[in-house]
Amino acid sequence: MVLSKTTSESDVSVHCTFASRYVRTSLPRFKIPEQSIPKEAAFQIINDELMLDGNPRLNLASFVTTWMEPECDKLIMSSVNKNYVDMDEYPVTTELQNRCVNIIAHLFNAPLGESEAAVGVGTVGSSEAIMLAGLAFKRKWQNKMKDQGKPFDKPNIVTGANVQVCWKKFARYFEVELKEVKLRQDYYVMDPDKAVEMVDENTICVAAILGSTLNGEYEDVKRLNDLLVQKNDKTGWDTPIHVDAASGGFIAPFLSPELEWDFRLSLVKSINVSGHKYGLVYAGIGWAIWRSKDDLPEELIFHINYLGADQPTFTLNFSKGSSQVIAQYYQLIRLGHEGYTNVMENCKENMLVLKDGLEKTGHFNIISKDDGVPLVAFSLKDNSKHNEFEVSDLLRRYGWIVPAYTMPPDAQHVTVLRVVIREDFSRTLAERLVCDIQKVLHELDSLPSKIVAKIAEEGEKNGSVIVIKKSALETQMEIPTISRKFVMDKKKTNGVC
Repeated sequence: MVLSKTTSESDVSVHCTFASRYVRTSLPRFKIPEQSIPKEAAFQIINDELMLDGNPRLNLASFVTTWMEPECDKLIMSSVNKNYVDMDEYPVTTELQNRCVNIIAHLFNAPLGESEAAVGVGTVGSSEAIMLAGLAFKRKWQNKMKDQGKPFDKPNIVTGANVQVCWKKFARYFEVELKEVKLRQDYYVMDPDKAVEMVDENTICVAAILGSTLNGEYEDVKRLNDLLVQKNDKTGWDTPIHVDAASGGFIAPFLSPELEWDFRLSLVKSINVSGHKYGLVYAGIGWAIWRSKDDLPEELIFHINYLGADQPTFTLNFSKGSSQVIAQYYQLIRLGHEGYTNVMENCKENMLVLKDGLEKTGHFNIISKDDGVPLVAFSLKDNSKHNEFEVSDLLRRYGWIVPAYTMPPDAQHVTVLRVVIREDFSRTLAERLVCDIQKVLHELDSLPSKIVAKIAEEGEKNGSVIVIKKSALETQMEIPTISRKFVMDKKKTNGVC
């Protein structure tokens, strides 16, 4: 005899999630719900909402890696539950980090002896690495000034106005004056001559960028070093250099090995690099490397033993995952010098393809350089009718995320679009992007110019009634603009940042 059972409302395992009540019930967004829901429903609800995110592969604003080999994905998932800080419990993971530090230090030409270990640490990104390097410079400068009986309460750091925001965070969080070398038309990186002029006795270091986020250009670290050596000899100071190689640190050694920017220069005391950019690892890994032990004050290193053994630690955070460290080691041994060179050469070639395609349209000026981080920064030759922000906005209709932004002072009158060429950006995609940009330009050209809008505005001021009929495309473009304004106004009132 077969016994039957009536399915209760709570027994959702026998039918699909979309047939259950959980897709009809609104969950609280900012409070934890009172009741549990089935795992299938939780997955589906979150997965459905995430579909509204942009496609990471088409996010051309980001330098961060968006593709890795399936074998590395497996390693990442198998170690996702390991807390890196438990060094005694996961000694092999610790060993892999130490190997990465030494590999990268040798890549940056650190002056190490035959059996000498490199000095460095894995971080969650270049921002943390820069904070750590900055703290080391500040503490060394303070100790020196104390020994000389001089005031040590007004440290400063010299950078270009093109630095990433993490430098400004360091200055504000750790009470260091930030001296910025202003940019100028057609020169969008730090001028080493002006930087050295700004150096004084309270300068803890000069920060140079190997690969500006604005246009990919390398700053002239060699000239900065030579000028600073001369000034130090004349004044008796010992002002050092930090190189922010977040983007270029995994590019220059393979494409421009003859370029002197690293520890081959005597005043370069520390370097940061992002493993999750051109180190070709998913987001969450950076590296800080010091020239020698003398450049990292011992008092900044903490020693703990409650996890099983004495463990030195010099990080801003404590617990973090092991996956990205393991993924970095995978890439270093998997690709080797040959593989990284091939990847970077491909990126550069695809960058040149995109640059050539944009130039052929006749609409753009190219702001970026051929040598540097593989990206294309470009601006409209004529933005009297429509601007770069409108081009960026319309490109989203084709799936592309291409940022538009203004340059820092004193070049803030220049607006550019930027496309970052990553490993997974192929020549086919480059050609398709050019095609879509041409479509966007054609659509914008079909719209009334901003001059017409200005006439209408003047008419309103004079009391005249001027009616300009809007095209379907204009009306369509107004909708997301109004929506974004509404969202931004809400953010201003509710304190969300």
